[in-house]
Amino acid sequence: MTQRSISRSDVLQLARLHGVPEIFHSIQGEGKSMGIPSVFVRTSLCNLHCIWCDTDYTWNWDNTRFPHVNDSIPGYHKFAKKDWIATCEIEEVAAAVLSYDCRNIILTGGEPMLQQPALVNLMECLRKIKSEIRFEVETNGTLVPSEAFDASIDQYNVSPKLENSGNPAKLRNKPAAMHFFAGSNKANFKFVLADQSDLEEVQQLIHHYQIGSEKVWLMPEGNQASTLNKRRKWLVEICKKHQYRYSDRLHVQIWGAKKGV
Repeated sequence: MTQRSISRSDVLQLARLHGVPEIFHSIQGEGKSMGIPSVFVRTSLCNLHCIWCDTDYTWNWDNTRFPHVNDSIPGYHKFAKKDWIATCEIEEVAAAVLSYDCRNIILTGGEPMLQQPALVNLMECLRKIKSEIRFEVETNGTLVPSEAFDASIDQYNVSPKLENSGNPAKLRNKPAAMHFFAGSNKANFKFVLADQSDLEEVQQLIHHYQIGSEKVWLMPEGNQASTLNKRRKWLVEICKKHQYRYSDRLHVQIWGAKKGV
């Protein structure tokens, strides 16, 4: 079951966490903007189903077939869709964002770009009130931005999924979208590596789409500090060798696997 793009522009489907829409003030923990204070708006729904996803409550619904690494944990089960999605008016989301004194807004998910019309309206609404605000979007790189969405976004944090995500190639690799992002001055690329053998696939994508090394961040996969510590040691050496940027998962180092921080 692949989630389809939502054409409605008056409401957003946000992730529901602890009973409320997931909008929170923290620091960016990954990639180019790591360490920058930001307000996160987490949308629900995704068109991929990564086996190690740490926000699977945005897509791993009851009665779907998708496997997840947490399946082996006693008590883990898929999510009731109606309980984990908050349908929010644009003005409601804008008010929640503006309650924090912060100019950097990160649209995350799930896959935010499934809801481009509504997000364009949210960005326009916020900029009318606070003109200095800037927007980043975290995307899996499978959807081409609309003209209006591209005009509104300041930074694309593109995280193309590799074979280690468990997604078939026909779902995770969309040439039209990747060519768009590779040619955009707003885009940077973050690849998640679980093993050193993932590097070959990363380099194939970099070569095929002609992505400059200065736009590439490599990040270790893992939701535990011990896992990240083990993987960063060989990943840093890869970055040094190929002139890529290294990204840690700063929020995991600070808060562990806790959500909404």
